[in-house]
Amino acid sequence: MASALRASRLALRTSLTPSIVRSATYNGLRCYSTAKTQSLKEVLAEKIPVEQEKVKKLRKEYGSKSVGEVTLDQVYGGARGIKSLVWEGSVLDANEGIRFRGKTIPECQDMLPKAPGGEEPLPEGLFWLLLTGEVPSEQQVRDLSAEWAARSTVPKFIEELIDRCPSDLHPMAQFSLAVTALEHESSFSKAYAKGINKKEYWGYTFEDSMDLIAKLPTIAAKIYRNVFKDGKVAPVQKDKDYGFNLANQLGFGNNNDFVELMRLYLTIHSDHEGGNVSAHTTHLVGSALSSPMLSLAAGLNGLAGPLHGLANQEVLNWLTKMKSAIGNDLSDRAITDYLWSTLKAGQVVPGYGHAVLRKTDPRYVSQREFALRKLPDDPMFKLVSQVYKIAPKVLTEHGKTKNPFPNVDAHSGVLLQYYGLTEARYYTVLFGVSRALGVLPQLIWDRAIGLPIERPKSFSTEAYAKLVGAQL
Repeated sequence: MASALRASRLALRTSLTPSIVRSATYNGLRCYSTAKTQSLKEVLAEKIPVEQEKVKKLRKEYGSKSVGEVTLDQVYGGARGIKSLVWEGSVLDANEGIRFRGKTIPECQDMLPKAPGGEEPLPEGLFWLLLTGEVPSEQQVRDLSAEWAARSTVPKFIEELIDRCPSDLHPMAQFSLAVTALEHESSFSKAYAKGINKKEYWGYTFEDSMDLIAKLPTIAAKIYRNVFKDGKVAPVQKDKDYGFNLANQLGFGNNNDFVELMRLYLTIHSDHEGGNVSAHTTHLVGSALSSPMLSLAAGLNGLAGPLHGLANQEVLNWLTKMKSAIGNDLSDRAITDYLWSTLKAGQVVPGYGHAVLRKTDPRYVSQREFALRKLPDDPMFKLVSQVYKIAPKVLTEHGKTKNPFPNVDAHSGVLLQYYGLTEARYYTVLFGVSRALGVLPQLIWDRAIGLPIERPKSFSTEAYAKLVGAQL
């Protein structure tokens, strides 16, 4: 125990170096650190030696044990179900849904700190939970909000880079471009170039991750205001939380319900274990010791795909077409006929089905409950509710989906549209801001535990045939 404490203090002294270097930058803004409340980095530094010993013991005593077999169908089926990744923040159960550090979404909504007068959890609290496994105190969350606000200034060249993008360049491409360019500010890359001990990797990765997360709302808002509005972005309010600042910079800060929606949205879209494209890509690129900026940018490029984060845009487009086709007729027959017309045209019903889940996505449920409280009479919400009622039956009868229930994308666009954020092309950027809160904690743990570069084995079809004794 004594040795673990000594190691913890040493790790803390080592890891705090980047913060000390940049302390002059914050000056009076460093109001987030108090004598009574441990900072996020201090809490993390105490946990790392303990977790290192856990992993060391696990591998030493059980390293040769098999954790499952791999079938040829899994190899050709997108590696579905293959147990080969370490992801501490969340685990997805097919029948239960996501748990963040063992806690369900309703439990997180109940337990995580909220803004004064607010009902939804602050995403700062979820980030703390994902990184440490602990539910933070209200003061710790307030301190984290202030720290992110203090780190939020975006370099001038990043703003100019966004300004030079053509307005018809997809917002996600602009977002990825800006995050990649933040590599210029990476403390990890600069320290690595000078030469640092591996034990120090996590500290610099933490600093980069904190800086990156802090700057994402301003970058995201800059893209939105440039492409769809007047190009003007409100400054970060240093005494406000992360969700409020994002909503305000987008231009919706005067709508308290939209601010609450942003807090919920950022929380539930953050993490969905490590096998999804954006999470796995971030981890994969990070395993090469690329900076958090380059790693997240890679993950964002994966998130931009229509089979991943772009799906929420496709859902809203599909719902809009349905509304135009059926008008105000929301009868079971009208919805059923439209669903079958979609399927018979060789198309999927967007927002339904999931690679892992075999029930209604709890993230969908949380958004539905929000809508029932805030916009029960909205026509598009009524349409979504009718599709929710009818689609599982139709998809089950169709027989080509393992999960006929809605996922998170089936609902988010309707909520954003209701409050006036109608530009569906932009929605995946919001998803990207949220996803950073889930993937970067794991990247920090990857460096703390010392996970190696990822390098699975590949074979040709001929080699696999030989391996299984097949004649082609």
